[in-house]
Amino acid sequence: MARISVAAMSKYLLDGRLSHRGCLGARLALARHAPVGHLLRGVGPIRAVHAAANSTANTAATTTASQTPAVPLRKQLKEEAKLAKKQGKKKSKGDSQTVDGWELTVGIEIHAQLNTSRKLFSPAATSFNDEPNSHVALFDVSMPGSQPLVQKEVLLPALRAALALNCDIQRVSRFDRKHYFWWDQPSGYQITQYYEPFAKNGHITLYERDGIAAEDGESITVGIKQVQLEQDTAKTLAQAGNVSWLDFNRVGVPLIEIITEPDMHHPRTAAVFVRKIQLLLNTVDTCVSGMEMGGLRADVNVSVRRTGDPTQPLGTRTEIKNLSTIKAVEDAIIAERDRQIREIEAGGVIAGETRGWTLGSKETRRLRGKEGEVDYRYMPDPDIGPLVLGDDLIQQLRKSLAVLPDTELDKLIDDYGLTAKDALSLIILDNGARVQYFYKVLDSIQKMIAAEFAASTMPDFKSYSTLAGNWIIHELGRLTTYKAGPLASGDLSFTADGECAQVPSTALSQLLYHLYCKHITGKVAKELLLAIYLGELEGGVLEAIDANDLWFKEISRDEYAALVEEAVAGEDKVLQEFVDYKKFPEGKLMWLVGKMMRLGPTERIDPATAENAMRARVARLRAT
Repeated sequence: MARISVAAMSKYLLDGRLSHRGCLGARLALARHAPVGHLLRGVGPIRAVHAAANSTANTAATTTASQTPAVPLRKQLKEEAKLAKKQGKKKSKGDSQTVDGWELTVGIEIHAQLNTSRKLFSPAATSFNDEPNSHVALFDVSMPGSQPLVQKEVLLPALRAALALNCDIQRVSRFDRKHYFWWDQPSGYQITQYYEPFAKNGHITLYERDGIAAEDGESITVGIKQVQLEQDTAKTLAQAGNVSWLDFNRVGVPLIEIITEPDMHHPRTAAVFVRKIQLLLNTVDTCVSGMEMGGLRADVNVSVRRTGDPTQPLGTRTEIKNLSTIKAVEDAIIAERDRQIREIEAGGVIAGETRGWTLGSKETRRLRGKEGEVDYRYMPDPDIGPLVLGDDLIQQLRKSLAVLPDTELDKLIDDYGLTAKDALSLIILDNGARVQYFYKVLDSIQKMIAAEFAASTMPDFKSYSTLAGNWIIHELGRLTTYKAGPLASGDLSFTADGECAQVPSTALSQLLYHLYCKHITGKVAKELLLAIYLGELEGGVLEAIDANDLWFKEISRDEYAALVEEAVAGEDKVLQEFVDYKKFPEGKLMWLVGKMMRLGPTERIDPATAENAMRARVARLRAT
């Protein structure tokens, strides 16, 4: 049982609810403990004692039937827990998306590290796992006389991202200096593209299947104001004794900053936007290390205003910096929205400021006042010329752009028969490697089926593509929870081209082929999959099935019919429900199927065939 809180115990004792089972004086428990409660309510001690004495005499004359029975503490706490759980279930996830009478407005700035081997303005390598300060050029630490040299290769992933975001690529763009003084910026300014970025006026559409808030309907389009190139700062390493070390390997690493229009009005939609941007950047090979690896960070701008007056300007915005998970984006927006509403309703004024957020907290915290354009003293960088892009380069990149996630999703749903949820999971998992694994497995299954079946009896493609998708998402996922043996970490390692070290695509395709053709049962298939994962399968899948005699020897049609009759025998009440129903009792049907499985030789029964046999029996019953 959970620990009892001090407040709960105090309330229980002081409100006169204490009783002991088997205690002869339990009937007088309420009277005995009443003075304590009165004392806490400000009643004087003498008056309280006299009141208690009088109440004791009255209580003795009162019949047992008129007394309120004392409720044991354990029972009371259990009832309160059940009530809280019930109320929690009633509360939908969408409850936190809106606040009556208020409109939330959110804009987002995403900083993504580009997938390049060189820094933006120096030939130093971009490496995050090597020894600190081992990849630092003179310009990175602003040594006197050092000059910036644009590394042309960094432009390619940046341009791919802008094209994927439907931006207008600017043929001429320029770099600016953003001045501020902090230890992670040795030059005293950051080189960025504030005034003339290389990409403008883009957009991205979020759909219901992406998981946006229900209030946004089927889709919402978020405008991209601009995408700009800029350099990252040094990495601060906190040490004991209020000491910080600096790793300049990261300083000068190329970033793109994606700045949205303030088009989002629900926290979940904002979080979905960040997730989709991360997926998009990974797909076009712009940013391959996501938020969990520190390769992508989000700053959110939050403001609120009262609803009902469309002419009212947007409220004063605050910025929450460096959100590093999708959940943090949603939680931080909710916390800041609620804080601003409380402040305004209390008569306060929202200050434009930069705030922080810690995972697991319920409040944002003030970091500093909000800097403006004047504070940063933006100016054109005199050491870097304009960035000029040719039409031929842009057209070539547009033609060679990878298939974007929305197009891939449509294909998986329409052509492969997957649900929207499963299709999205395939694309998101393992930075897109899981969907490549799916294609490899399915291609092998298709070849084996083509060799097995004649053209006239060829099974429907979607019937085994959905089977493959289900196993690759769910059954492989269950393997990662297996905590025994040499793979206690529960990892699955996928390569970019779609191969898995623990479960090779060839092994899984053979397994699923035999399962689909009903050569083995689902139970046997799962046992074989676990053996493959643990490296305990000697030889191939076919050899293991042969060696252990795991082939499925299905019972005959007559034996299925006999099992059906045996299962429904004595179940007249259940069978009557299939005659009188308003809504088909699916649960009762599956219960009867389960009974069939228990009565017969489970290893020789196909659940789908058993279900069909029982459905036919029920249909005959209703027809009569």
